[in-house]
Amino acid sequence: MLQMLEGRSLPPLLEREAMLQILQSEVYGKLPGRPEELTFSTVEENLFRNFCAGKAVCSKLTANCMVNGRAFSFPFYATLPTSGNNHPFFIHINFRDWIPDRYMPTEELIDNGFAVLSFSYEDVTADNGDLTNGLAGILYENGSRQKGDAGKIAMWAWAAQRVMDYAATRGDLLDLESAVVCGHSRLGKTALFAAAMDERFAFAYSNDSGCSGAAITRGKAGERVKEIYTRFPYWFCENYQTYIEREAAMPFDQHFLVASIAPRRVLIGSASEDIWADPVSEQLCCLAASPAFPLGFVGPDRPASAGEAFLEGDIGYHLRKGPHYFSRADWQRLIQFVSLHRGR
Repeated sequence: MLQMLEGRSLPPLLEREAMLQILQSEVYGKLPGRPEELTFSTVEENLFRNFCAGKAVCSKLTANCMVNGRAFSFPFYATLPTSGNNHPFFIHINFRDWIPDRYMPTEELIDNGFAVLSFSYEDVTADNGDLTNGLAGILYENGSRQKGDAGKIAMWAWAAQRVMDYAATRGDLLDLESAVVCGHSRLGKTALFAAAMDERFAFAYSNDSGCSGAAITRGKAGERVKEIYTRFPYWFCENYQTYIEREAAMPFDQHFLVASIAPRRVLIGSASEDIWADPVSEQLCCLAASPAFPLGFVGPDRPASAGEAFLEGDIGYHLRKGPHYFSRADWQRLIQFVSLHRGR
């Protein structure tokens, strides 16, 4: 792996603030600022009778924000254990608002001592090129933006921060030193960016996030800047298109994103059949970001085999057998990683 990494000719890591500035100006756009006002209201306090066999209460809430002098709100869910306190918790940026969900085995998370807060990303702004709806419509009143302005990944990351604001009001039940932001695919990219920009997240988990997420771009198999920006330009700032077929000229690579989370902890998950995301480039990103952490990636000098997990370092990595999916096996590795490092 060391020889493979050297062949990628990666830019050296910089100070955290310098890397965040580059990532905002060249990839994701400038993260929107905190709301001028923020309150939370309960839509329904107990959505399901005897949820998780009485082990948890699931409530639907609304984050009420004032942004640029205009009101904006989005719903989210808090599933909190009914016994004990000081629970580590996930903020899951999800594709749907279903509870439970095929990407979120809620009862299993509760049984392992976690709380879970979740929201559907399209309740924040639609996953398309329309810049007039949801938060995008608040930020860009006429549907246009400047080249360094936020793309939708930055907007979804902003929403994860607002859910973290709510979690901060529930210190009676939640361990605020053990907040985990997580997501799959494009929302794995979002989770990494949210954690990079907000030090309240003690852990970040990216599942199968690939290009523009947890995979090194230089030398990558599968999707690269040309493919992702051509299909999803609205995820990013407009400056990102500068690097289509010019990736060697980038003053950054995705190890900047992972390294910006240091000295907190990151777990990267890959799937063996997800060649579009490229598991090898995701594992190499862990290695390239390692110097930023007290104890970076700890693993053998070779690509992982399906089923392997390297969890001892501040950057963990696991490779699940199978295709692009957020599975129970992925959650189980995440639980294992957080449990191993929590409180260290």
